[in-house]
Amino acid sequence: MGDIRIVKPSDLAEPPGASTPGVNRQVAFADGGRWVGYATTNPGVKSGWHHHGEHDTFIYMLRGAIELDFGPGGVSQVTAEAGDFIHVPLGTVHREGTPPGEPAAMVVVRVGRGPAVVPVEGPESG
Repeated sequence: MGDIRIVKPSDLAEPPGASTPGVNRQVAFADGGRWVGYATTNPGVKSGWHHHGEHDTFIYMLRGAIELDFGPGGVSQVTAEAGDFIHVPLGTVHREGTPPGEPAAMVVVRVGRGPAVVPVEGPESG
């Protein structure tokens, strides 16, 4: 058995490794193939294209909305709003966008191995 750990907002840290412009990520826990953190995006911003390597990513939207572009040519899009859960399967190339007007905030959980963020030039053509 282990001890219960508390991570205060002031203890959150920028995760090591690659990042994508437009998304501010902060890690609370990262060990044993798990990554748990918090992410925010500013209104009207799109992240760079990326995937999460060998991690399945699960997101719970706390505030605002994000649009996720994905699929061949990046032409598929879904929108998640506060209260929605999102699953981004491992290796799925995508980018996040925040509509104008309100920032977005979300809790992010990743399960897998290797780098948590892998920037890429863009989606595969289809």
